[in-house]
Amino acid sequence: MTASLTTVAYIGATILFILSLGGLSNPETSRRGNLYGIIGMAIAVLATVFGPRVGAAGYGWIIAAMVAGGALGLYAARTVQMTQMPELVALMHSLVGLAACLVGFASYVDTSIQFSGAEKTIHEVEIYVGILIGAVTFSGSVIAFGKLSGKIGGKPLLLPARHWINLIGLLVVIWYGGQFISSHSVSDGMTPLIVMTVISLLFGMHMVMAIGGADMPVVVSMLNSYSGWAAAATGFMLNNDLLIVTGALVGSSGAILSYIMCKAMNRKFIAVIAGGFGSDGGTPAAKGGAAQPAGEAVSVSAAETAELLKESKNVIIVPGYGMAVAQAQHTVYEITKFLREKGVNVRFGIHPVAGRMPGHMNVLLAEAKVPYDIVLEMDELNEDFPDTDVAMVIGANDIVNPAAQDDPASPIAGMPVLEVWKAKTSIVMKRSMASGYAGVDNPLFYKENNRMLFGDAKKMLDEVLTALKA
Repeated sequence: MTASLTTVAYIGATILFILSLGGLSNPETSRRGNLYGIIGMAIAVLATVFGPRVGAAGYGWIIAAMVAGGALGLYAARTVQMTQMPELVALMHSLVGLAACLVGFASYVDTSIQFSGAEKTIHEVEIYVGILIGAVTFSGSVIAFGKLSGKIGGKPLLLPARHWINLIGLLVVIWYGGQFISSHSVSDGMTPLIVMTVISLLFGMHMVMAIGGADMPVVVSMLNSYSGWAAAATGFMLNNDLLIVTGALVGSSGAILSYIMCKAMNRKFIAVIAGGFGSDGGTPAAKGGAAQPAGEAVSVSAAETAELLKESKNVIIVPGYGMAVAQAQHTVYEITKFLREKGVNVRFGIHPVAGRMPGHMNVLLAEAKVPYDIVLEMDELNEDFPDTDVAMVIGANDIVNPAAQDDPASPIAGMPVLEVWKAKTSIVMKRSMASGYAGVDNPLFYKENNRMLFGDAKKMLDEVLTALKA
């Protein structure tokens, strides 16, 4: 494949990537958007492999890498559960960061191409910045994976003078950057490069460890942006136009998404990046993961829940992580279908950001064939809760926590929430009184108009459906 044909293929792939991003903006076009992205990536890979920069000697290594990577991707696609998708995304971000680091070191030790003057300086800046971003992305994403998977606790690690530590680390990195650029040989520049890499790895770890569970969705989006910039930096180091453009697309779209998510969460973008925002107080979970008692919770049976739903005219269902774990979305659809046939106005309330699986509730409901027109965002429904007979919460916690509005010292203070407690009756489905991902108590459980339906979401909803049809 000639250089001109490769360039044309890259332009086509870029257009497809842009169309993919546009398609993902709407649920009805998301499947098409994914298809555009798949085709674009296939074109990009083939154009690179068969392009003029790859010789016959490299085909064996490239094919082996593609087979190994493809096998791992296929395995993940077939085995990873929906509830594991956020942590998988975080893990994939870490691989992009690791790739940027490895490419940076490889580019620095590669002496086959010699640079001089301004070109040498520019090339070394590309390497230094690329490794810096890659290292932060790698370590931060690994910690995010640990937090999302439950291997690391969601409680923020707040070191004394943490912001000063970050500032000192930044100044040291800048100083070593000057030492790296002024070095006269690879051996001289390797020491400042390694020191910067270690500091960047520690910064990435510290940054994400200092962020509480409630703000993790913003962090994952931010790491997505970092991975894009890391890919762009890799493109500069390899002189690959497509990597530069694609990385810039991912980086800029991730940054915009992070900003939008911060606005939706009532967070300051810089504060979240700095770490520890909104995590200095609040009521923590008791030992063992249970929330500290704040009153008396009233339980309800599946039959009583069914009776309340039968007598309702307006019902709002708020799905959460618990519904995804129990894979109860299909039973939810059956209940919704039954109630709508009986003339009950049933709608779904979706928080736009918060929770361990932001954006995934829509996917689960769409999978169960719940109509798009009754799945609404928080802002569209909050004012309707006072006129709602039953607000049914299925495995959600932090996104329905009134402490976000009532307790200024809470770690989730200021975070917009679905105001389910304003309904005539709220029913919360949970396995236990355990706290949510943010690790704070939920006063909703103890409100006079709230009822707790304990048990596995799938099992209890099946019982509710049976009682409804009886």
